[in-house]
Amino acid sequence: MKNHSMQTQFILLGLTDNPKLQVVIFLFLFFADILSVTGNLTIIILTLLDPHLKTPMYCFLQNFSFLELSFTTVCISRFLVSLVNKGRTISYRSCMTQLFLLYLFGVTEFYLLAAMSYDRYVAICKPLHYTTIMSNRVCYQLVLSSWGSGFLIIFPVIILVVKLEFCAPNVIDHFICDCSPILLMSCSETHFIELTYFFFAVVTLMVTLMLVVLSYGYNVQTICKFPSAQQKTKAFPTCSSHMIVVSISYGSCIFMYIKLSANDRVTLSKGIALLNMSVAPLLNPFIYTLRNQQVKHAFKEMVQKVLFASNHEKILKSMKEKNAFFLLAYFVCHSTRSQVILAISDRLGPPSMLLFLARNLILQTLINARNAKF
Repeated sequence: MKNHSMQTQFILLGLTDNPKLQVVIFLFLFFADILSVTGNLTIIILTLLDPHLKTPMYCFLQNFSFLELSFTTVCISRFLVSLVNKGRTISYRSCMTQLFLLYLFGVTEFYLLAAMSYDRYVAICKPLHYTTIMSNRVCYQLVLSSWGSGFLIIFPVIILVVKLEFCAPNVIDHFICDCSPILLMSCSETHFIELTYFFFAVVTLMVTLMLVVLSYGYNVQTICKFPSAQQKTKAFPTCSSHMIVVSISYGSCIFMYIKLSANDRVTLSKGIALLNMSVAPLLNPFIYTLRNQQVKHAFKEMVQKVLFASNHEKILKSMKEKNAFFLLAYFVCHSTRSQVILAISDRLGPPSMLLFLARNLILQTLINARNAKF
């Protein structure tokens, strides 16, 4: 007779029991995670701060980077911690939470990729109507629809999984709480859940993939009709970068999830899942930045501003330690009047501040008059 029980924790078997392989896997995942977090955070910061990256395309890219960042944090970061402390146990609530977030971020990403492909379709095939069709309102609606669709798709499956009963031993043959190994561990009847799981996987992957293929099919057809080689050169990098991301994301997930049997899905899914959760989020920022001139330009500007601010602060500190006269000379050449008043207020006092401001205003007036004359 099977031991039916309400489990309070599970044991994750991970990828391997070989200590040397565990070290290699840890180092690979650690550096991949660092690069992925750095790259996606950079894209998020650039799209938030740079005024030239406020178009719908970069709004989608910002959300896509946030999803990738969240996805790796939920899956890879916890696995790295378990490799360090040798702890394989995970509580039932943590497991269900990880399962929910894993599928929420993953499914939302596919709908967001479909929205991004529609944005590129409008930009390339209907450029004169782009600002009208892809307004900020439409952009936000598509982003919210992607998140809403992701939630509605995975919520029924999660509710069914939560109601399952589990048998001892409570061992999950994976390094994360994925649906397939959890179904194999259950004592309850899982046939209906497997069919529901399969149906939603087909709907999510096939429907969004069809929309993406149709959009980029029209894009390529339109680009080929461009009379100018310069226009083709400008349009192809954006489309090709999106297609690379789409190929990586869809190829791995179709291989993992579109199988009727949970047992078939578990057999080869661990290795593919590892690549999908570590390599894909790592490559995406580089794919978008290396092939996008606006993002590269915004990144260079940000780096220059950071370096200039650092050098500016060092020079200011050095000048303050020497003499107020040199401080004034430096600020006349490099700063605005408001910065001057704030920086020298402690050294010179109100009368000297007013005198300096008057001289600065007179000097600026003479320079403007001379420029206007010539």
